[in-house]
Amino acid sequence: MTMPRLATAVVVAFTAAILVACSSENTTQTGTTPDGNSAADERAVGHVHGLGVDPADGTLYVASHYGVFRVEGDQQQRVADRWQDTMGFTVVGPKHFLGSGHPDLAEDLPPLLGLIESTDAAETWEPVSLLGEADLHAIEAVGDYIYALDAATQSLIVTTDRQRWDSIFSAPFLDIAANQADPGTVYATTNNGDLVRSIEQTAPAPVDGAPTLSTIDWQPDGPLVGVTANGIVMVSEDGESEWSEAGTLDGPAEALDVTPGRWHAATATGIFESTDDGKTWNLVLPGDG
Repeated sequence: MTMPRLATAVVVAFTAAILVACSSENTTQTGTTPDGNSAADERAVGHVHGLGVDPADGTLYVASHYGVFRVEGDQQQRVADRWQDTMGFTVVGPKHFLGSGHPDLAEDLPPLLGLIESTDAAETWEPVSLLGEADLHAIEAVGDYIYALDAATQSLIVTTDRQRWDSIFSAPFLDIAANQADPGTVYATTNNGDLVRSIEQTAPAPVDGAPTLSTIDWQPDGPLVGVTANGIVMVSEDGESEWSEAGTLDGPAEALDVTPGRWHAATATGIFESTDDGKTWNLVLPGDG
């Protein structure tokens, strides 16, 4: 797909900003200092890497550079006082989360966590696979498949048993999404904003007619949702050529999560929620700065 020059420039600038931010965070990993003092403001969320709603009680969780936070009203609470730099993050069931990233400095763990799992809403985490080997910046679980973007190898990877991982394609992807009705197919956005599709681990092919997107997510039994570099929220029922504009955020989205009746997006301003399928967005948690 050929993009207008202006759109290309916006996406490239947006991608560069994200890469610089992540690189800076990874080289200055935050955690608990030896004397017990926090390395940043106790309430600071920092750069948001993932969002998810726990179906157990409807609580919104925010995975960030400074830990996993539980959002209650307009307040956030760091879960278990853990400063784990939680990168890839997804909610797969009641109190059941998958994640990745870098450990709290108080924990004796390798700098790359690989795939980790929590069955108590982020109170504790256990290694699953790729410990010390992979830095998963996005995770998508659908059916028996778990797809992930490994920043360590710049690859889209997949597993069906949570232990043996196969590489689908090597490229600097931004985000991934999959349809519960078609778990063998995964969609990804490239660093140029192109939407591509891989079917049964084939090399990704462009989705003709798709808009230029950065973050994407597929609502269960609903549409594929994406956000452009300008903050425009786009939806497609089939993930193919039929796209429409739902609403607008105040800028590009750092993270996106869509569940029936509740969509969440994080921008530089804070975390927003939509209860009308992306038409309007309300600020639920202001950003740190």
